Amino acid sequence: MPLENANIDLKHKEKMKKIQIVKAKILAGKTVEKGLVIVHTGAGKGKTTAALGMAIRMIGHGMKVSIIQFIKGAMDTGEQAVFDAFPDLVEMRPMGEGFTWDTQDRAADIANVRAAWEVCKSRIMDPEWKMVICDELNIALRYDYLPLEEVLEVLANKPEDTHVVITGRNAREELIAVADLVTEMSLVKHPFRSGVKAQAGVEF
Repeated sequence: MPLENANIDLKHKEKMKKIQIVKAKILAGKTVEKGLVIVHTGAGKGKTTAALGMAIRMIGHGMKVSIIQFIKGAMDTGEQAVFDAFPDLVEMRPMGEGFTWDTQDRAADIANVRAAWEVCKSRIMDPEWKMVICDELNIALRYDYLPLEEVLEVLANKPEDTHVVITGRNAREELIAVADLVTEMSLVKHPFRSGVKAQAGVEF
């Protein structure tokens, strides 16, 4: 048995060495550094959560990040409490009034989206901010609360080293086409369907 294990270990090491060589060659060819347009979409949970994880990375590297929330209104969240501890590096601004089926006021929703987008534009075009997270902008675009062409124009003219993250279901195809990184969260199972409510530390 010890001899058999030694052979397995040796074969594994040889295999990993070959993979290491291939990976090193691949990495050697990746030399471009640029600001990315990143889209998190899909029906699954985790779109905003993933974006806020990147915000934490930015803080860890001492780079400024702006988080503008298009739909979410002011409420006590765990992430807000954490980000408030780093006022020189991050701002988190909930600028909506909640779900559209709760507000039931299209004109007010459009006005809130416009206000949020104006802040996003100013942050994106200001090179001081290295990442701008437009949380649930996809939802605003889905309901035509904001012209898609205007968003695409800003993305096309953003500073070269600025990252822009856009979250929300039903990302428009035109936005996906210009993005550098697109992740679709698929829904496999969700506790909400079993009668479990949103809970602190998981959803907010």
